[in-house]
Amino acid sequence: MSPTIFRYHGYRFFFFSREEKRIHVHVYCTDGEAKFWLTPKVSLANNYGLSKKQITELLKIIEERKNDITKAWQEHLGS
Repeated sequence: MSPTIFRYHGYRFFFFSREEKRIHVHVYCTDGEAKFWLTPKVSLANNYGLSKKQITELLKIIEERKNDITKAWQEHLGS
């Protein structure tokens, strides 16, 4: 299962249930997909097709919504 946390300007922010313990978020759009770590700081884990400009924008969005993403993670995974 991969619950959607939120959508923003054509991006879907989600995670895969039980993928791994370290808090992270996947972001998908028609251009590609990326995975970002939230701890110990927001950072890019993997990028598949997104531009540097898109990654920079996504890092900013994730930083701004870090608490929302973390809360969704904890509610869904119970940790």
